Amino acid sequence: MNASEPRGRPTAEQIERTLVGMPARYTREQVSAEAGVSRELAERIWRALGFAQLADDTVAFSDADVAALRRVRGMLDGGLLDEQTVIRMARALGQTTARLAQWQAEIVIGTMLPDPPADADLTGVLDTAKALLPDFEHLLIHVWRAQLAAAGTRLLAVADDRAERVPGRVSIAVGFADLVSFTRRSRELDERGLAALVEGFESRAADVVAAHGARLVKTLGDEVLFTAPAPAQAAAIALDLAESLELRIGMAYGPVVPMMGDVFGTTVNLAARLTAIARPGTIVVDSELAEGLGEGAEGVSVHKIRRRPARGLGVVQPYVLRRSTS
Repeated sequence: MNASEPRGRPTAEQIERTLVGMPARYTREQVSAEAGVSRELAERIWRALGFAQLADDTVAFSDADVAALRRVRGMLDGGLLDEQTVIRMARALGQTTARLAQWQAEIVIGTMLPDPPADADLTGVLDTAKALLPDFEHLLIHVWRAQLAAAGTRLLAVADDRAERVPGRVSIAVGFADLVSFTRRSRELDERGLAALVEGFESRAADVVAAHGARLVKTLGDEVLFTAPAPAQAAAIALDLAESLELRIGMAYGPVVPMMGDVFGTTVNLAARLTAIARPGTIVVDSELAEGLGEGAEGVSVHKIRRRPARGLGVVQPYVLRRSTS
């Protein structure tokens, strides 16, 4: 197309060519043969990454896909990873990058496009994405390495508890923060207002959790789940969040099972039940976290309240966490 000719709405092929950078040349069978891996393994990796199953004669794979599969073959041949681990890593990569890509696309499109958009506006978004791609790619690798280092540091922080841990588990603090009156407020807001409310809540939660060296595990619209290596960190996060947002917060300390970036187990369930017990604007913790803070915990105090039934967990002894006034 001549540069002076008008450009219409971008096609799926144009978007893929602009962002992926290499044309599709291979079918499913051809890409696995070129890379020297079995077709079954190539298909398992493709599915784990979150992509749709394609017909045998569909030309959908590029030289970049061949190079990626060759790297996988190298890791397998060198004994660095086995096939099961490769599939698990592919699933983690696919799920994380799919959410990241969707989120980034929504931000760029929401910022640049008028309502309703014209074809020229859509083309402008694609041009901007192409210009930003090299910088975003370098930034992504840098942030990933930094986050990997942070994850390793968090694991080391709980390693000293190894003798007391259940095998395969780590003992950490788990917290849920629930936005008060979300249902009522969501009915009062239009779509943009609701999106701004949720994004503001998630942004504030992410900032506070990160500032204290902890991890935001996931967001659930009106609720966030975070973990911290130590009770003191969890307490500081909860208190800072409660000062800036109207929340219910429940926290527990104990063994969890980390899996696929999430956490599971009785400690997580207990933190969720304590969130349901908490009144608006309060922080409720279990006895393990209260004991972990100790009597001399700087800047905080815990107060025993009456025992409560917690669904599926029996009767529990909750404590209210407050910032110390002394």
